[in-house]
Amino acid sequence: MATVTAHMTPNDIHDEIERISEERQELWYRLSDGLDPAVQEEIRELDTRLQELWQTLRMEKARLRFGEREDIVRRARAEERLERAA
Repeated sequence: MATVTAHMTPNDIHDEIERISEERQELWYRLSDGLDPAVQEEIRELDTRLQELWQTLRMEKARLRFGEREDIVRRARAEERLERAA
């Protein structure tokens, strides 16, 4: 399984989500032939991976839209100081 790296773009992450989703779909199809604990475990692992990728995608989109977390906190604190001074 590929891991999310710092250089992955939202499009790269989305492509990975699509790839894993297709793999998961194939596993569900295999599972329809009969109960297989190994396939069930693979599906659980892929589900976990998909959740991580979706969370990473949301965070990356927010970062691109609003900036780095540290910059956002710094701006919020500056605004808070201005409000208190007013």
